[in-house]
Amino acid sequence: MKIYTKTGDKGTTALFGGTRVPKHHIRIDSYGTVDELNSHIGLIRDQQIDQHHKDMLIAIQDRLFTVGATLATDPKKAILKSGKERLNIPKVSLEDIQRLENEIDQMNASLPEMTHFVLPGGHQTVSFCHIARCVCRRAERLASALNDLEPFPSETLMYLNRLSDYLFVLARKLSHDLQADEIQWIPKKES
Repeated sequence: MKIYTKTGDKGTTALFGGTRVPKHHIRIDSYGTVDELNSHIGLIRDQQIDQHHKDMLIAIQDRLFTVGATLATDPKKAILKSGKERLNIPKVSLEDIQRLENEIDQMNASLPEMTHFVLPGGHQTVSFCHIARCVCRRAERLASALNDLEPFPSETLMYLNRLSDYLFVLARKLSHDLQADEIQWIPKKES
C-alpha cells in the first residue's frame, strides 16, 4: 500500500463512503483527536505497568479505532435506501462501556476515598494518564458538537465519556501502585 496519495494536497480528505470534506471539518477534527488520544494511550501502555492494565489499554485502543471509524463515516452514505448498512463498520457496544465501568469500579475499590480534586502529576506514567484524559475530554467535546450536526450512535459519545473517567481512575490507581504523591487541590481561602 502506498502511503502518499496526493489526493489531499488541496486541503481535502475523503470520509468512509467517499465524500470529500475540508481537512478542517469538525468530523476530521473529531476523529483526528481520537487518533491523538489513541497515541497517548499507546504511550501509557509502553510504561512499566502491570499486564492487566496493558491488556485493557490494548482493548481500549481497538475500540478507539471503532470510534474513529464511526466519526469518519459520512452518515448519508452509511445506510442504503433499503435501510441496510452500506459500510461494514463495527460499533461500540453497551458491553464495551460496561467493561470500562467494571474496570473503574474494580480500581476504585482499592483506592482511598477521594475527598478533593487532585493535581495532575506525581509520576511520569500518571502524568501520561492525565494528558490522555484531557485529550479524551477534547475528543468528547468535538464529537458532541459533531453529533449535534450529524448524529451518530449514542454509544460512541458514552464510550468517550466513560473512557475519560477510566483514565482518571487509572491515574489514581497508578499513583497508588507506584507510591507517587497524590497532591490534593485545596482552594486557598481569601484572607
